[in-house]
Amino acid sequence: MVDPKQLGWEAGTVGELDHRLLKAPHVKLRAATEGPNGGVVYAVDLRINQPNSTFLSSTEMHSFEHFLLWGFQKYMPQNFISVGLMGCQTGFYLILFNEGRADAILDAYEKILNDILTAAEVPYANIAQCGNYKNHSLEMAQALARRVLDAKANWRQVV
Repeated sequence: MVDPKQLGWEAGTVGELDHRLLKAPHVKLRAATEGPNGGVVYAVDLRINQPNSTFLSSTEMHSFEHFLLWGFQKYMPQNFISVGLMGCQTGFYLILFNEGRADAILDAYEKILNDILTAAEVPYANIAQCGNYKNHSLEMAQALARRVLDAKANWRQVV
C-alpha cells in the first residue's frame, strides 16, 4: 500500500477534491495505482489556474504541454509515461511509473519551467511531430512558466 505521507504529499489532498476549495497553481498527488505484478503508476495534478475562474487558452496549453512532454522525458526518463491536458483548461495530468516522491517531481517540474524561460523554440512544434504545429507560442509558454515559478512557495498548498 502506497503511503502518500512517506512520499512527501499531504494525505488529505490526495484524490478528487471539491474544486471550489482548490488553490492554484499547485502540484498534488491525484492517485497511486499498484499493479498486480508490482510497480506503481502515479497520477499527479499540475494545476495552473484556479478552477471555474480563469482558463488557459488553447495555444498556452498546447505549447506548455509540449514543454512538459519534452522536460519530463528529459528529467525523468525511466518514470515518465505521459502528460495530458485537463479538459477544464486549468492544468495538466502527469503520469509516472514507480516515482511518486513529491520532491523528485517538484524538482523536475522546476527545472522544466526554468528551461522554458531560456528556450529558443517550443519543442516538437513542427509539421512532422505535431498535429497542430501552427498553434504555438513560445512567449505565452514563457509567461506561463514565469507565473508558475513565481508561485513556487505555494505549490503544495492545494486547499
